[in-house]
Amino acid sequence: MEPIQSSLKRWIDENDTFKQRHETMRQDILAHPHIKRFLEQHPEITDGEIEKRLNKLYEYTTQSIRCHQCENYQTCNNIVQGFFPTLSYVNNEIHLSYEKCPNHEIYEKRAAEDNLIQSVHMPKEILHARMNELYPDPKRSDAVMQADRFIDEAKTRLPDKGLFLSGPFGVGKTYLLGAVANELQQQNITSMLIYMPEFVREMREAIQTNTVQEKIDLFKKADVLMLDDIGAETMSAWFRDEVLGSILQYRMMENLPVFFTSNYSMEQLERILSTSTKGGFEEVKAGRIMERIKQLSREVVVMAKNYRES
Repeated sequence: MEPIQSSLKRWIDENDTFKQRHETMRQDILAHPHIKRFLEQHPEITDGEIEKRLNKLYEYTTQSIRCHQCENYQTCNNIVQGFFPTLSYVNNEIHLSYEKCPNHEIYEKRAAEDNLIQSVHMPKEILHARMNELYPDPKRSDAVMQADRFIDEAKTRLPDKGLFLSGPFGVGKTYLLGAVANELQQQNITSMLIYMPEFVREMREAIQTNTVQEKIDLFKKADVLMLDDIGAETMSAWFRDEVLGSILQYRMMENLPVFFTSNYSMEQLERILSTSTKGGFEEVKAGRIMERIKQLSREVVVMAKNYRES
């Protein structure tokens, strides 16, 4: 029985229309500027090798080279998304391989940056906050100035203390946390933002799934921890002492800063923490928590207008 390849070759040789189309495609491929440059760099490549690898050369010419036809990684239409073809001549053979494209590298960099900011029940707009987009307001200029100072010092060494931003609703305390987190992101510093009322509820549920310690360890070790709206939640003695106390103690020992926002001053928060869910008062235990908070942050009062009413 005649081999299939021999039959196919004979059919191609006898079919003038196919031969013409093949020759036209061959000329188009060889006229491609990248192919011409490649062949000029390797004059030793024979016509036979070109003909043998014509399908590879064609595959090369049909794709975007170094993103020149792609707007971004998501719109890449190459055979392998995010990779562009490269030609080489090794051991007397033309080889086609693929390398990661610039758009793919940008995509991975941005994805890695996004992973630097982790949030627990925080509004999406907070995760896109920027320091240069803060509305100028002299009543919160001290808070902005100290936040800028923290960001600047973090370029050389992460400061031991964050900020305790106290003040009424709607003055931009939470937005400022998000803005700081995004600035730190540019320095490859991880931030974890936590909305305290939801965090308290989540930790109660973690008891049922036996993941309490796993979550505590995660919050302990973030480069920068941000606790939003502390004091707004109904906090049990167990959460105050075993969860919050454990996290703050670890971070105090490791000199890892914590940011807080609250509608209460530090003095007012201590009274709230001392109130037991059973109606009693535990001033000593509350005082222990507050000492850790004071070691980890400095209080700044924010008294701007209520931007939520704008």
